Amino acid sequence: MASQAQAVAAPALAVQPKLSRDDRIMRGFIVLVGVWMVIAVVLPLYFMLSKSLEDRAGDFVGLVNYAQYFSTPALFYSIGNSLTIAAISTVITISLAFIYAYALTRSCMAGKGAFRVVAMVPLLAPSLLPAISFVYLFGNQGIIKGLLGDNTIYGPIGIVMGEVFYTFPHALMILIVALATADGRLYEAAVSLRAGPVRTFFTVTLPGIKYGLISAVFVVFTLVITDFGIPKVIGGQYNVLATDIYKQVIGQQNFQMGAVVSVVLLIPAVLAFVADRIIQGKQTSALTSSSVAYAPKPRRSYDLAMTGYCALIGFLILGIIGMAAYASFVQFWPYNLNLVLKNYDFDVMDGGGWASFTNSLRLAAYTAVFGTAIIFTGAYMVEKARGFGAVRGAIQFLCILPMAVPGMVLGLAYIFFFNHPDNPLNFIYGTMAILVICTITHFYTVSHLTAITALKQMDREFESVSSSLKVPFYKTFTRVTVPVCLPAILDVSIYLFVNAMTTVSAVIFLYSTDTALASVAALNMDDAGDIAPAAAMCMMIFYAAATVRLLHVLVTRGLARRTQAWRAR
Repeated sequence: MASQAQAVAAPALAVQPKLSRDDRIMRGFIVLVGVWMVIAVVLPLYFMLSKSLEDRAGDFVGLVNYAQYFSTPALFYSIGNSLTIAAISTVITISLAFIYAYALTRSCMAGKGAFRVVAMVPLLAPSLLPAISFVYLFGNQGIIKGLLGDNTIYGPIGIVMGEVFYTFPHALMILIVALATADGRLYEAAVSLRAGPVRTFFTVTLPGIKYGLISAVFVVFTLVITDFGIPKVIGGQYNVLATDIYKQVIGQQNFQMGAVVSVVLLIPAVLAFVADRIIQGKQTSALTSSSVAYAPKPRRSYDLAMTGYCALIGFLILGIIGMAAYASFVQFWPYNLNLVLKNYDFDVMDGGGWASFTNSLRLAAYTAVFGTAIIFTGAYMVEKARGFGAVRGAIQFLCILPMAVPGMVLGLAYIFFFNHPDNPLNFIYGTMAILVICTITHFYTVSHLTAITALKQMDREFESVSSSLKVPFYKTFTRVTVPVCLPAILDVSIYLFVNAMTTVSAVIFLYSTDTALASVAALNMDDAGDIAPAAAMCMMIFYAAATVRLLHVLVTRGLARRTQAWRAR
């Protein structure tokens, strides 16, 4: 009896589950993802920070470069300019996008699908395109330059207009999601309590979407303050942080000061990112199992007003794209408006010729294929692996980190890291490989979060059952996970492809003569005064992205019928 009592009293020893072969392989993959993120993000940023503390001879000088930066008015004022442009652009963009999203979700207007497609068109164009269009519309020889009066488009006005066009769809997507997740019971209660539309808006609608609204604000602010293409083309003498980096590195070959400006630009981007993550962490579920979807009721005058507003915004969006398309065919603006194809003869222009467009297609294809495989596989390992909690948490943080790093900062950091003579990876500098790695890393976070969201919708029982039946994890991954998550995988691939086609900031410092890209070629042609050929190159990027996007829709629908039949009831 005593021995039995002692046995009962003895503390039970924790049983450590034995690691299976699948567990070891999955943990190995997780470590590889961590190594990728360290090499692709952490080490380059560390080298850039170190470079900002050195002089041109490579000697450590501490904060001398920062003191010089803040004591140089022309450079220091760029901080205020960037913040001003970002603040004004954010207010205008959020206001326009909110009304547009409100019309799509809270009215019975006709043609919602068409208006939604039109609103997403700017995603397919490089940021250079609206700036070039505004030059033709409001420039010194623009067709409607009189609308600006005595003001010039070359400066803050042009930058703000271009940034609003560029960031509008990004804000719209977030706001549509926020407005679409409303509980109809709250509006029914407001009606029964005889609350007017204005009071209902401020007491029901705004509180319900506050987190989405704040997230949209931070996203737009970050996109504007880190954008390079629009201020480079239409900014004139109005300097911002992004153009200062370019001028210091390309114009003056002052890499140390370029690193200083990059660190300065990194600070507001990181702060906005951290604030956004904190706000999202406080967000609670807007819909519960007992919620009722909100269904707007027809109101003729209101629906007509919303239709008119969306039609106006859609007309402006298509008009800006159409202006660039038209200008790309004009023989000699504004003296000879005959339509010709000579502006598409890129091989006789400065910038890279048709080879640059081919390089962009290659970059986009490689980024979409390899990026999708790396990101989705990595997300699967991080999400579905058993144990290894601390390491998985650290890897998850590293996967989120690229969202806080502006493209130009990442590109400059790659110069310092990969071009270092002691780096064993130095051989990829100046090749297509470094462009692919940089592009995948730059757009890693959104793709990773998309994959994680899709994987979270799958019950862990799939892996548990497979493990109990001794089925290797890779068979479950290929036969179950991939088919179920195929829509998300295709979304990641098209996201990477389109962004690889349109990006300029992340690759502006990394291309070589053999790897010049279409977006960079357009920028170089604009610098050389060949604005019409630059517009033509931007339109080629737009046509390629739109074509692939259309093919993506068709392929997605076809594959959905074959792999997603289980979703139908």
